[in-house]
Amino acid sequence: MTNPNADANITAVGAYAPRFRISADEFRDAWGQFHAAGVNEKAVPEADEDALTMAYEAGTRALDAAGNPDISFLAFASTTPPMEEEDLTARLGGMLGVSETATRHVFTGSTRAGTRALVAGLSAGPWDDGVGLVVAADRPRGEPDSPEEHGAGAGAAAFVLDDGGPASIVQQAEYASEFPGTRFRGTGEETLDGLGVTGYDRQAFSETLAGAVEQLGFEGEEMDVACIQAPDGKLPYRAAGSLGVGTEVIQAGALVHELGDTGAASVPLSLANAFADGHERILVASFGSGAGADALLIEAGDVPTSVALGGDTHISYADYLRKRGELTSGPPSGGGAYVSVPSWRRTLDQRHRLLAGRCSECGALNFPPEGACSGCKSLVEYDEVRLTGTGTIEAVTTISQGGAPPEFAEQQSKSGDFDVAIVALDGPDGSTASAPAQVTGATTGTLEIGDSVETTMRKIYTQEGVTRYGFKIRPR
Repeated sequence: MTNPNADANITAVGAYAPRFRISADEFRDAWGQFHAAGVNEKAVPEADEDALTMAYEAGTRALDAAGNPDISFLAFASTTPPMEEEDLTARLGGMLGVSETATRHVFTGSTRAGTRALVAGLSAGPWDDGVGLVVAADRPRGEPDSPEEHGAGAGAAAFVLDDGGPASIVQQAEYASEFPGTRFRGTGEETLDGLGVTGYDRQAFSETLAGAVEQLGFEGEEMDVACIQAPDGKLPYRAAGSLGVGTEVIQAGALVHELGDTGAASVPLSLANAFADGHERILVASFGSGAGADALLIEAGDVPTSVALGGDTHISYADYLRKRGELTSGPPSGGGAYVSVPSWRRTLDQRHRLLAGRCSECGALNFPPEGACSGCKSLVEYDEVRLTGTGTIEAVTTISQGGAPPEFAEQQSKSGDFDVAIVALDGPDGSTASAPAQVTGATTGTLEIGDSVETTMRKIYTQEGVTRYGFKIRPR
């Protein structure tokens, strides 16, 4: 057991879950049974969402809650990164405006990755020239009629770290014991597997978590809430006796019943929600199959939070399969607008950071900042201006089935019709710059001219095996 005495503290928190939900009853209707005990419904990513875009969503919320400080340390944790080999903190950092010289770490390969990243960040800080940002985002996936798939949800949580923050780790411990086969994913595989031996799985979960928690030496009644790893909605409660806490304390921190199994983001999401609910004494216990566990005791004051975990759109099982890509034919062979990776990279200032240009002749904003000025038609050198990320719809239309450019056909086969709009993006001084953008996060056909929108980061399309990410707009 260690007591880090808070090299850095938790200063602010953000959390995000996709808006789509599928109920357990939809699975029962499709399969005649539902294998994820205690999960009532779960979050389902949109066709243009992955662990990286969810990390952006949570990260921007945490940074907004903290007052948008500079970032000196960035950690990203996920068992489902979009690329098995690539430093995704470079892309995430670009989206969030992180300095090129910031320290970066990626944590993966275990559902413990979220707490591993948080402990590493807290131990690394504080920093003289900025703050730390730790983000955990995940979207597990299993075979269609498996417990892993029936429970698999999605979501992300982010923590801003600095000295003097209102939440600190007062005790920390970890424990590992060999329990192979409880949950695993082979090299090159997309879906989770397990031996399915219920008693063995429970033993691995309870004994390993208890091995970490017992080192903390606390009384269960001291805890307001327990944030416990949740592969399903019953396993955390079965471990209550081993952990020395009551089931009501676990229930106070549980999100699995409405979000499903969120993998490496499971415990970070529960912790973010515990801060949002104002809990002061928090037990954190995360589990990674294999098996290892982290246990933390956290004392918290008033932590600034920005949490968006509600789901407002329930979908059918058929729609769920479409969003998973089970009912699609894949990308078309040729015919799409080809943009090379080097050319795409040259536009990242606009696509990721909304960098516009102000005309030195007439003061008009131009987006992108190239070519003749849209205001006075002069060819000038533009002054760099970063847009705010909000705007107003000037025109909008729906792209129906078969009408999408070929590079968007795969997304359309997963999500159906989608809207595109001309939006007047706000500058920092009240002026605007018009730009085309794809709409996300809204029911097709509901946006109208004059509606307020904001930008977010989503997948655009994939070519040559490289996913292009960029801004889209959604209702404010």
